[in-house]
Amino acid sequence: MLLSLSVFLLFDLNSMWALQICTLNTMGVELPFSGLHFPDCLGRRLGPRLLGNRDASLRTTEEIYQLLMQANNEALPEGLTVPESFSGLIADMRANPYEAKTFALKMKAMVQQMEHKARAAKLQEYLYRHFASSGVPKGMHCLSLRLAYEYSSNVQARRQLPSPELVPRLTDNLYNHFVVATDNVLAASVVVSSTVRNSVKPEKIVFHIITDRKTYAAMHAWFALHSFRSATIEVKGVHQFDWLTKDNVPVLEAMETHLEIRRYYHGDHAIGANLNDSPNILAAKLQARSPKYISIMNHLRIYLPELFPNLQKVVFLDDDVVVQRDLSPLWDIDLQGKVNGAVETCRSSNPWVRSKSFRSYLNFSHPLVASNFNANQCAWAYGMNVFDLQAWRRTNIKDIYHYWLKENLNSKLTLWRLGTLPPALIAFNGHVHPIDPSWHMLGLGYQSKSNQDSLQTAAVIHYNGQAKPWLDIAFPKLKPFWTKYVDYSDEFITNCNIMES
Repeated sequence: MLLSLSVFLLFDLNSMWALQICTLNTMGVELPFSGLHFPDCLGRRLGPRLLGNRDASLRTTEEIYQLLMQANNEALPEGLTVPESFSGLIADMRANPYEAKTFALKMKAMVQQMEHKARAAKLQEYLYRHFASSGVPKGMHCLSLRLAYEYSSNVQARRQLPSPELVPRLTDNLYNHFVVATDNVLAASVVVSSTVRNSVKPEKIVFHIITDRKTYAAMHAWFALHSFRSATIEVKGVHQFDWLTKDNVPVLEAMETHLEIRRYYHGDHAIGANLNDSPNILAAKLQARSPKYISIMNHLRIYLPELFPNLQKVVFLDDDVVVQRDLSPLWDIDLQGKVNGAVETCRSSNPWVRSKSFRSYLNFSHPLVASNFNANQCAWAYGMNVFDLQAWRRTNIKDIYHYWLKENLNSKLTLWRLGTLPPALIAFNGHVHPIDPSWHMLGLGYQSKSNQDSLQTAAVIHYNGQAKPWLDIAFPKLKPFWTKYVDYSDEFITNCNIMES
């Protein structure tokens, strides 16, 4: 295909090949095409179409096309020197009069070399973006440290959340309960702020924010020192759930200690990268190797019925989303006995939404996968999910999740390698109720060419992908949808030099 493209570029546009030959003759370069017929000198300079010598031009183009097709079907000879540039090719031809076939092979080698360099540069770009997305910006690290200090020195930063009179709301099913699991203070703040500001009845909102031990003090201090209108906010650390330990959930211990797992998530991420992958596939594969996927924080969703034994329905939000509409109607959706209300992605018109079907995530060349699942089964999205906890408690979803995690470990990660959604697709299979796509728009962390109408009207926009809105690599056109919910005049944010752009 590249050679066909080369023919188009070099020979079809106003017979550029003829003009190029004229140039080489003028420079005194002996040409190897003794058997080819070219228009007269004036035609070579002005183009055969201008002089009407179209038949000669077509014959020349066809002969050169046949020559290149012959080169395309032959392997490059060993030791073939490949010029680095077009000027280098001219100098090479002047010094070494080649046969037409050798000339065509050199052209082929040059194109292949340039293509390889372009793909290698693209891989390097995505690797850099991957490493940038895995790090913590200096300003956000500063924010956590300052808030942790505030927690230790300021009694107000340690006040009870929520206040004692609001504690009954935490288990009251008349309220709308949201769950966020994150170790990112600013991201959690944007999720809460955007949800509350776009709510018709913010006083009906209860947020349950779960974080890890190292971030707990900072997270608690932030929400203790900032007001979010009349919403109720609870902050809990994973360490405060006595039963949620690696001893009680051994599969999660194995996820963090298994040698193959550690090599995959903490090893050289360039190994195994395929230069032939399209950019969105390559970006998704690299993102899936983020170490966060073996953290217990990323598996908390599967324990929601145990984490909140008194609640009937919750909406789980990822920390890289922004809420743009009132979400209270989600509690009115009839899930028809299903557990998980989610937006399906197999019918998405957005080419950057990768999760089209089970085939996109599971390895159907493995007999264990092929014999148990349908490759064309529609996939769905994590990030904004309505969970009916009552229906969930009547299933064995958690056990299925654990079982397939163990199977993948025992199979040396050959059942799937793409993040935490694959085991969820398996565990929730048959328990998903599709909801309207306008509730959840994905892909804002992969590319900036999102549909503007959908972007403006989506209830929740999701920066899934590497370009998180708090990073320098965020897409400038999409970042303002997130930054509008950050108060850059806040004392903590100002002192940490966290800026809007």
